[in-house]
Amino acid sequence: MSGPQEPRAGAAGRSGLDAGERPRQESGAGDLTGAAVRPGQDVGAAARPGQAADATAQPGQDAAAAGRPGLAAAPPSPAAPSAAAQSAAPEPPRAPEGGPAAPELGAPAALWFPDPPAKPARLLPPLALAYIGDAVYEVAVRQHVMARPNLRPHHLHGQSTKYVSAKAQARLLEQIEPLLTEEEKDVVRQGRNAKSGTVPKNANVQDYRLATALESLVGYLYYTGAHDRLRELIAHGFADLEDNRDRD
Repeated sequence: MSGPQEPRAGAAGRSGLDAGERPRQESGAGDLTGAAVRPGQDVGAAARPGQAADATAQPGQDAAAAGRPGLAAAPPSPAAPSAAAQSAAPEPPRAPEGGPAAPELGAPAALWFPDPPAKPARLLPPLALAYIGDAVYEVAVRQHVMARPNLRPHHLHGQSTKYVSAKAQARLLEQIEPLLTEEEKDVVRQGRNAKSGTVPKNANVQDYRLATALESLVGYLYYTGAHDRLRELIAHGFADLEDNRDRD
């Protein structure tokens, strides 16, 4: 019968080695410097297993966004138009405060009220032009006398008759006729030759026809939008009437 077996040195050595290694492994698991640092990875990321290194910031992306996976970079803001491009853009017509947009330079002026004639002005009968021209001329006369200091109704009416009588209108037409264009002279000729029927008792036939011709011209210029031209001719005629009246 053999004696008791002695422990093998190899087993005892391994047992002692395992006991010695375990504390070092456990202490190494919590050591931040125990993990190896890969190229391109910072020390903090290497110490946290399962976490990738900080992403490299892309162009147009800030560093904070690069460190948050799944966060897209903000799109670049659109460039503001240059001062040269802004000055090159045409400026629309400016309207007076609370009013409609001003017409373009050279464009016909709008009618005073929204209802246009049934036909173009060139196709309207001369007496129809005289019908609207009589009203427009009356407004011009009344506005002219309202510019005077004396605003008593009786005085205003007396002053107006000096411009609206057939004789005064005939004289005004004679004063402005040298200034008329061929187109305007044609309108005057048609108005003068129009058969109006009866003639007022206080006017002769010649003066009445000239007065009708003047009213036809006024109506034509109003309906064609030539209001600047209309004001120019009437102002010239008023001035000549007043000069002749002062000389008489």
